Amino acid sequence: QVQLVESGGGLVQPGGSLRLSCAASKSILSIHNMAWFRQAPGKERELVAGITFDGSTTYADSVMGRFTISRDNPKNTIYLQMDSLEPGDTAIYYCNGMVHTTSFTTLELWGQGTLVTVSS
Repeated sequence: QVQLVESGGGLVQPGGSLRLSCAASKSILSIHNMAWFRQAPGKERELVAGITFDGSTTYADSVMGRFTISRDNPKNTIYLQMDSLEPGDTAIYYCNGMVHTTSFTTLELWGQGTLVTVSS
C-alpha cells in the first residue's frame, strides 16, 4: 500500500518537546519535496515546515526557531522536532509530499495525521 505514516504525537506540557516522524511505506521508492501541515480545531490546515530533497527548509513564522524539519533519504522518512511547545501548537499534524512508487508513478500523498496536544 502506498502511504505515509506519521507517529510521535501525544500530550505534552507547555515548554516541552516532541518529535514527529513520517515514514513512507515499502511501495514507495523515494520521497521528494515534503512538508508538515497542521490543523487546529475550527481552523484551516496550515503549512508548518517544508523540506526539499536536498535539504533546503522553510518554516511558518509561528514556529521559526522552535521547530526543526529534517529528513533521512535512505529511510524515506522525515521528522519534525518541536521544542518550546505552546498551547497554540495543539493540532493534528499531517505529513505531505511527492513520492515515487515502485510502480514508477509520482503521487502527492497525505498521511493520516497525528494529534499533538499541549496542555498543563
